[in-house]
Amino acid sequence: MKKNTRFILTAGALIAATILVSSCSKNYPPLETVPSVDLNKYTGRWYEIASLPQRFTKGCHCVYAEYTLNPSGYVEVYNYCRKGGTNGEVKDISGKAFPVEGSDNSRLKVQFFWPFKGDYWILELDPEYKHVLVGSPDRESLWILSRTPALDDAVYNLMVQQAKSKGFPVEQLEKMDQSCYK
Repeated sequence: MKKNTRFILTAGALIAATILVSSCSKNYPPLETVPSVDLNKYTGRWYEIASLPQRFTKGCHCVYAEYTLNPSGYVEVYNYCRKGGTNGEVKDISGKAFPVEGSDNSRLKVQFFWPFKGDYWILELDPEYKHVLVGSPDRESLWILSRTPALDDAVYNLMVQQAKSKGFPVEQLEKMDQSCYK
């Protein structure tokens, strides 16, 4: 089979699979985001306090994300973790986040592998940018992030309740081991 034909068939199969999966997805009410985000204040390091399990972070410890505003208008993303334990092998990846037009920076599309982009919606944000609740409209991705490796229990519990009220399966949340930063 010619290379072009194989590529077209593979691309067609991927498109068909995407349509099938999206047609079988759950129907959720619209997900509200914060009114606006100042990306200059948002940049910097955010530690993962808890998240819904994701295959790409399985076995991770000491997870953080570093965001840097690029002069071109997008956000440079650097994700870091240690696989298998606090002294495990460093696994990291870089990507880009693009603000969604009309969202005043509260919705971004994150890209680690071209051409795929994922939703990164800022659902709750501390006025001083100390902690944030981030999720996706399909309710399959959820992160509780903080500027520090630990978060006060009362704040954590409030964020879990906020996520629950938005339809996220909070019973599946997994707390991140951040003991390497203590």
